[in-house]
This record gives sequence, C-alpha cells and structure tokens, in this order.
Amino acid sequence: MRYPQTFIDDLRRQTDIVRIIQDYVPLKKKGANWMACCPFHKEKTPSFSVSPAKEIFYCFGCHKGGSVFNFVMELESVPFPEAIKIVAEKSGVPLPRLLDDSRFEAKRQEADEVVELNKWALEWWEQQLNLAGPETRVVRDYLEKREITEETRRTFRLGYAPDSWEALSSYLRQKGAAQAQIDRSGLVVKKDDGSSYDRFRGRLMFPVMDMQGRPIAFGARTLKADDDAKYINSPETAAYVKGRNLFGLNLTRDEIRRQGFAILVEGFLDLIIPYQFGVRNVVASLGTALTPDQAKLLGRFARKVVVNYDGDRAGVQAAKRAIEILLPEDLDVKVLVLPNKADPDEFIRQQGVNEYQRLRGDAQPHIQFVIDQAVTDRNLHRPADKAEAVEEVLPYVRAVRNGIQKREYFDIAIDALRIGDLALKRELWLSVRSGGAGAGDLRKKVAGGSELKPTVAEQRLLELLFADEGLRAAILPRVNPEDVADLPTAGLFQALQDAGRDGSTLDYDTLSKKVEGDATALELIPMMLMSDALLAENQSRESRLQLAERCLETLRLMKVDRRINELKTDLAAAERNGDETRLAQLSLEQIELQKKRNALLPQAEAASQTT
Repeated sequence: MRYPQTFIDDLRRQTDIVRIIQDYVPLKKKGANWMACCPFHKEKTPSFSVSPAKEIFYCFGCHKGGSVFNFVMELESVPFPEAIKIVAEKSGVPLPRLLDDSRFEAKRQEADEVVELNKWALEWWEQQLNLAGPETRVVRDYLEKREITEETRRTFRLGYAPDSWEALSSYLRQKGAAQAQIDRSGLVVKKDDGSSYDRFRGRLMFPVMDMQGRPIAFGARTLKADDDAKYINSPETAAYVKGRNLFGLNLTRDEIRRQGFAILVEGFLDLIIPYQFGVRNVVASLGTALTPDQAKLLGRFARKVVVNYDGDRAGVQAAKRAIEILLPEDLDVKVLVLPNKADPDEFIRQQGVNEYQRLRGDAQPHIQFVIDQAVTDRNLHRPADKAEAVEEVLPYVRAVRNGIQKREYFDIAIDALRIGDLALKRELWLSVRSGGAGAGDLRKKVAGGSELKPTVAEQRLLELLFADEGLRAAILPRVNPEDVADLPTAGLFQALQDAGRDGSTLDYDTLSKKVEGDATALELIPMMLMSDALLAENQSRESRLQLAERCLETLRLMKVDRRINELKTDLAAAERNGDETRLAQLSLEQIELQKKRNALLPQAEAASQTT
C-alpha cells in the first residue's frame, strides 16, 4: 500500500516548511530565509537555513538538505511513508486512502510476521536467561566475567537460547505461529526432508533492532569451547537484509547527533561495554565488513566517524576496508588503534573509560593511518618497497569526493612516501584524479622513478675493497649494516662481508650467486672486478686506508642528512595529528642527528676533496 503521488506533491506544496521545522528547531528569520543551529550536528554558530520560497532546508556545515519530508525522515528516523503521515498530521491535512499494491503489501505483511515471531522469540530467550540451572549459570557467569550489569542486559535485551533442537519452535507454535511462518522467520534451519530445527542453540543472544526498536535479526555467541562457530547470525528475511542496519543505532543515534560524530566498532560487546561505561555515540557493523548502505545510514546522523576496530592484523585490514567505504559518502574519517592490539571492550574494562576517551581524542586522520600501515615492514629507500607502499595508499586518496581534500591528502601521502620527482608526482596525481592507472603500471612508474644510482663515495669505497684484500680485512668489520642498508649497493657490501666470513673467492660466478636478483649489484660486479685504478704504484697502503675511511664517513653523513630531511615530513605528520609525545621524540632525534652531523662533517669534507 502507498499514498498517491498527486497527494504527496500537493502536501509538499501546501505544507509550511518553516512551521513544521519549528516544532523541532527554534528558527529565527534572517532575510528571506530562517536560520538555526543545525539539529544534525553540533555547532555554536547557526548554519542551518530554511527557505520557504524554495520549500527546502540546507545546512552549510554538515551539508544535509532537502524537502520537509527529508527533514522528518532524518530527525525522526522514519521511512518515507511515515514521514508523509507525520507532515500531514502536523499540517492538518487528512490522509487519503492508500493505493493497493499487492506485491508491496505481501512483502510488508511477511516482514511484520517475521518481526512478530522475533518478538516472541526474544521475550522467551530473555525469560530463559533468568531461569535457575546449570545451563543458564554458565551464561550468567560469562556476563559477569565481561562485567555486563543487569541494567545493561535489560537495555540491550540479551537472552539465552537453550541447547535444544526444537524448544523455540515448540514455543512459537504454542503462541499460534504456523509452521510456514516459522520456516520463513530465519529462526529455524530447514532440512532436506522438509523438517526443521532451531537455528540458535546453547548461545547468548544479541537482538538486532531496527530504528523503531523492533527485533529484525539476531547474533548469537557460543559458550562452548569446542564449538567451531563462535558467532552465528540470522539469515536474510523479509524483515532483514544484511548490510543495511547498524547494531545499537536505535539507542545511540541521538547521542551521535548531539556529539557530531560516531565511533564505529565491529562486534556486539565492542559496543555494549563502551555504552555501559558512558560512551553512547557508538555503532557496530555487526561483525561483518562495512557496506555502502551502512555508511549511508551512518551519514544520516553524523559527518564524522572514528573507526575503532580490533588492533590485530584482521582488525587493521577491516578498518582499511571501512575507510574505503566511508570516504565516498564524504565523511571525515579518523582511526583509533588501541595499544597492545586491544579491542574497545577489553581496553575500557582494563584501562578505564577516561583513558579510552583520551586516546579517541588523539585518533589519527585516515590518511595518516593508511600511510603508517603501508610503510610498516617496508624500506622506502628501496624502489620496489616504495612502489608497493604508493600502490597501497593511493586508492584511499582516490576515494575522497571533495576535490580540495583529495589534493591535500595526495600531497600528504606523496610527501610521506618520499616521492620527490616532480614529473612522477604529476603523473601520479593525474592517475588519482582520473581514476587511476593499472596497479602494475603504477608500480613500474614509481619503482622506475625511485631508482637510486650509486654515489661517488660508495662506488669508490667498493673499488678499494674489491682491489685490496688487506683493506677489506681492515674496513669491512667497521661497516655496520645500518651504514649501507639504504644504499643501492647494499647487496655488494653484504656479499663482500659474506665472502670474508666463508673464505669465498671474489670471482664473477661466486659474487653473482650472492647477489642474485639484485640488478644494481649484478651490473656493478664486472666493473668492480676490473677496476685497479686506485692501486697506482704511487698510492701507499696508508693513503688507501685513509681514503676508505673518509668514504665510509661520507656515507654515514649522507645517511644522517637523509634522516634529517625525512624528519621534516615526520614532524609535519605529528603536528597534523596533534601528537605532542611524538613531536617531542622527533625533535630530540633532530637535535641528536645535528650533533652527529657536525661531528662527521669535517671528515666527509676531507674525503670529498680527496675523491
């Protein structure tokens, strides 16, 4: 059943949008329009405007806008037909007879039947949790261990499904439900022979409510150590479509609106425990990957989201997927990763809500989180690693809708990933703005544009070491791994050290095997083996030793200079994040590096004059 379109159009034209909205928000006239502080986000200066001439509202802060029906749908969290009914009642306009739409009516009726059976099931499960006995004692012990209070249990209407194959089915039939209705409810599993058994058995039950507080689905946690499935969930039914609801939103939507942002968590307890301790602007994505429909739903109540998934590897990957889904909705996204890979539930119980809120206030902008994850276990001085990092980060820049923000995030990412070549920057920006080159093409461009050439100092030092066995014995033990780790010739230094330890001969075949796959090293080996220019008869062993030492000091100075340059980017990132602790650490490192540079500089300058 639906209202005639002609009635909807007439009602929109006849309704005084100012009078309707004034029932919810105190409006003040300003010129041709009316203004107020926005009811959809927290603000001190009015940016919410209503235009009676255009019959629309719009907020210049959070960008929500539309007709009077959109306003009522957003603020009352009701579907379109219910918004029409509310506007008509407030306007004193009688509602017409609904048009017959048999398919819509049949689907609505089936959905109502599912919800009714869910209500019966939920009431029964709540009663079961209150019964005495060893089975329910296990459940109550679990809730006590997780520090869930009786009040919280009642607020979220937690229950217990007995470990029985047909106890719920029998109860539903006693209540008057037909077997066909039970089969369509998702509360049972149909067998091949046409019979069925209860889907939820021996589990703690978490009801999933719609925006009107009606149970449309369930999540269920096992309390058996040997159960393969820790959680199971309702299948899709006429009342429930996966990926269109957010757990807890019926309880937290007003606080989300009031605070202007939502904290997005993964699981049931990740929401229930924070809620119990006073963090009320939380929603959960029902333990599955966030969907575009869920992101749109969340965007109705807040334009800012803090993603707080588990800190383990799976949680980090889920957070990255959530960011990609949230960004196209033009949401401001930050990420909170709790220390020691903790989830919100355990962290708040162990560390307290004040510490949780402090860390939440320091949550990272999404781009910094993505960059940090991309550079973990990668060396940006290696072209292949840098290419992989760029390839991982740029999709999160492309997903941003706002053009100015997209460019800002791009510049932050490129700076953090040490892309200095202007031509490469331009090419990468074009790929971001236009939708992007293929992953393989992008990787080749970055790797090619980041290819480092050996410096004079490292090449000269290698020539000396290759040509003089005594010099190798004197110098190689003083070459630390960190001295050469970021050099394109690092493989050759390692090969020389390995050959010294195992007594290998320095010939082409032996060295080639030691640096297999290292294109730069393979290319240099013949030249190093053939070079004897530095062993001229008028050059003493002592002078060669001094030259090698100066070359080594030059490499160390170059490394310090690179790190000093990198610190500029790191300091800027810490300042953007407001991370005072990190700023202090980096500033201290900058001072220490400058001292080290001052000590190395005279020797390096002497080396450059000699070389």
